[in-house]
Amino acid sequence: MRHIFKSGQLNGPTLLLLHGTGGNEHDLLPLAEIIDPNANILSVRGNVLENGMPRFFKRLKEGVFDIEDLEKQTNELAEFIDQASKKYQFARDKVVAVGYSNGANIAGSLLFHYENVLLGAILHHPMVPRRDIDIPNQNQIPVFIGAGENDPMCPPEESVELERLLADRGANVTIHWERNGHRLTQTEVKAARDWYQKHFK
Repeated sequence: MRHIFKSGQLNGPTLLLLHGTGGNEHDLLPLAEIIDPNANILSVRGNVLENGMPRFFKRLKEGVFDIEDLEKQTNELAEFIDQASKKYQFARDKVVAVGYSNGANIAGSLLFHYENVLLGAILHHPMVPRRDIDIPNQNQIPVFIGAGENDPMCPPEESVELERLLADRGANVTIHWERNGHRLTQTEVKAARDWYQKHFK
């Protein structure tokens, strides 16, 4: 997978950056600088193209995921993190995902498919990745959900359902509400930073 790795504090957390549709591995680097400037950075570009726009998995139409491809790409991303941790010598058990929109959805899918795959996750405007599987135990893993009360792509009910599904499997979920549609705002990023500092510093 195309990616950027930047080394940070030895044995510290690694931020796994996952962009939105049409983005790339450079998009979320400024967020990482705000959240934890001392962290390792593993920023990944999605493998799938939709009308020339990079994504992390295929969709049938807006809001309708290609579940078969979602599962395939989720497995490949998990394997890539394993390989990258060996190549770049970062702690595999200290990976915190930071995803926006489509990137948040693939990060959520990691939690829906694997136990102990992430140390934590910051999900900006995610949807429920799928509803047809048993979610593994999440063992008090901290999860931040940035949601929009007026998000046209991700209705509030979707965010509340994701919160409930993860919490039911033991995750420690915090949901932060904004009224700026699907946009990622400075106030939301700062709320994610404060949450991260509380849980990982």
